[in-house]
Amino acid sequence: MSSIQERLYPTLPCFGCGHANERGLRLRSHEGDDGVVTATFTPWPEHDNGLGFLNGGIIGTLLDCHSAAAVMLEADKRGWAALGGAALPYVTAGLDVRYLRPAPLTEPVELRATVAAAAEPEITAAVELWWDGKVRARADALWKRWRPRA
Repeated sequence: MSSIQERLYPTLPCFGCGHANERGLRLRSHEGDDGVVTATFTPWPEHDNGLGFLNGGIIGTLLDCHSAAAVMLEADKRGWAALGGAALPYVTAGLDVRYLRPAPLTEPVELRATVAAAAEPEITAAVELWWDGKVRARADALWKRWRPRA
């Protein structure tokens, strides 16, 4: 089954979620029956924070890019297509990340996202990184409608 990223923006070169970036994370998110968007990500040895855990910057990227999947799926369902030749209909306007516990470097982590509010000018999503039954990091993501200017 193709992911949200592969279906809605397959040529995006984003480091976190773009499948057109061969050196990127290529996150693959899917909508569950309960409306929660989920993904599993297995860290690479290069994602070490120096202490044997998953790097905070990579965690932030995962949270941002996974929230994108929930937001782009919502926009697609509502018919809010990209404007003026933009690659995506929305862009990250804010990401409030909270690191709660260390995340492993050598085991898969789970990502969960839900849309908290949706209006055409902006969409907000709540996103979490889980491992071993506990939330390791969470973020509130604000996405704004992208209107390219010439």
